[in-house]
Amino acid sequence: MHSPWVKEATEACSSRCCLNPIVGVRSPFANSFKLTDDSATFQYDFATAARTSLYPYTQFTNHESLPKLQEAFHSFLRAHPGYLETVEADQVRAQEYPHLSVTGHVCLDYIGLGLFSYVQLAASTLSIPSSFPDKPSFFHIGCKSITFNSAVRDGEQVSDFEDKLRRRIMRFLNTSEDDYSILFTANQIAAFTLVAEAYPFSTNEDLLTVYDHENEAAEALIKCSKNKGVRPMSAEFKWPKLKICYTNLKQMIEGKKNKKSKSNRGLFVFPLQSRVTGSQYSYQWMSMASENGWHVLLDISSLAPKDMDTLGLSIFRPDFLICTCYKVFGDDPSGFSCLIIKKSIIPTLNKLNIASSSSIVTLIPTTTTTPSHPPHQTANLPNDTLPESSTSSSGAFQRTHSGPSNYDQFQVQPQSSEIEQSETSIMYPTTMIGTQVSNFEIKFNALDQADTLGLIMINNRARFLINWLANALQSLKHPNSPSGQHSPVTLYGPRIRFDRAPALAFNVFDWKGDRIDPSLVQKLADRDKISLGVGIIKNVWFSDKNKQQEKVEIHVVTVNLGVLTNFEDVYRVWVFAARFLDADFVEKERWRYLALNHKPVEV
Repeated sequence: MHSPWVKEATEACSSRCCLNPIVGVRSPFANSFKLTDDSATFQYDFATAARTSLYPYTQFTNHESLPKLQEAFHSFLRAHPGYLETVEADQVRAQEYPHLSVTGHVCLDYIGLGLFSYVQLAASTLSIPSSFPDKPSFFHIGCKSITFNSAVRDGEQVSDFEDKLRRRIMRFLNTSEDDYSILFTANQIAAFTLVAEAYPFSTNEDLLTVYDHENEAAEALIKCSKNKGVRPMSAEFKWPKLKICYTNLKQMIEGKKNKKSKSNRGLFVFPLQSRVTGSQYSYQWMSMASENGWHVLLDISSLAPKDMDTLGLSIFRPDFLICTCYKVFGDDPSGFSCLIIKKSIIPTLNKLNIASSSSIVTLIPTTTTTPSHPPHQTANLPNDTLPESSTSSSGAFQRTHSGPSNYDQFQVQPQSSEIEQSETSIMYPTTMIGTQVSNFEIKFNALDQADTLGLIMINNRARFLINWLANALQSLKHPNSPSGQHSPVTLYGPRIRFDRAPALAFNVFDWKGDRIDPSLVQKLADRDKISLGVGIIKNVWFSDKNKQQEKVEIHVVTVNLGVLTNFEDVYRVWVFAARFLDADFVEKERWRYLALNHKPVEV
């Protein structure tokens, strides 16, 4: 008898959200994932299955030889039969986010917490005039004239909508309102800067950050602390797997042995995982920092939606938490950041004036009388309110990368007429969206859906997909390279691992071994309706002393999987990467662009 999940997966496929599994095919690895007392054996079995997820194929030298989508999915299921138990996520995608299937858009550059579903927006778009000038939104972001200290110590008057959203986010993140206060800021940079201004670096003189990549928000914090006389320190990461240099970080946390006092050390800024490479870090670093007198800022922007359920705040109690929220996955990536502060630390923070507190924002619900620009002092930050991630290309904002000028003419063109018709056929709301009007209930569907799916399902699904993609990318080989057969794709950080985050960093190389600029790869992917990110890996430690003296920064392409990512999404990334096996692919794209747009472009 077949699993009932097979029937549900088949039913969900009518909306193109997933693929029909092979009925009756027995997986040679079906019994590989029974949890045993030996976790090392369990993880080894998982990695072995992941490496055979393309069986019977092992490598590909021609993009035309890749298995078709259905065949690849069948092989994937043989290696990871547990994926069928995540079919509920496919049903959510089909029912609540149908635009993803209609447009064929693959969104792999989102980081943060989604608040609303696409169907929520569509259901509220009943009778807006066709002349409405702007795309509607659930809310606008407005500036707030209030000091930081008043906001966190005395509380502040907020709208019913903002109050309910605060409470919902706190509950979703498993944080207690008795222990923590929450503020909304325009973006993650604003949240980090606010911490830098308020933190008492005059008595807590150290700053230690743990990022294997360039993070604009962390850089803003470092810059602000330097202006206060602080000498910031950064963790280092061993090449090539980019694991934390344990001894080095431990020494920086513990400080000098002859230093008697272990109090008032400074601020320890720590993400639980890298949003660029997918490396995961132990909770114990927070515990070690607290025991040695550090205040802990936990950056949870890169966590999966339910990962906070694994963080026992009764054991690990960070002093600050920062996360990012966006509106609708695959449609509107604009949003805001949350700064959550432990109440016990508030009395020790600096007093800030209104000018220094200007990054605190209020959320103004969209109403029937709201014009295109509400009669409030609205924050003019359309690009800065994107969810925290590597440079993004999804959603309402078209990205123009600030890289070398010879790549800038590879601009993303407007979607096809079919997509335009889908978007313009939706009439925009004339009532409050996501707020209480009369007896309407406030609902944040995306958060509710993540709660329903749960931690185990979300993480298992992402684990299967990200490891399949890592294995698939490594299976590509250039056929006639001068230095012998090598892969057009190089991964940075962890490869196939059970305990890796659903993020991946890579670069693409041509048949001669020359790297193709990540921003160009991103723009070419855009033309295939695949939104990838770009980032910079840094703080790399080499065992070679000559290399160690160099300041190495590696520009990379990034992939971030979300709750709604399915197998077809990662398969399309693989197919796109395989096109670089064609030595003339980039040149062909140049001429294709010229033919479509009637103007030259340099590559």
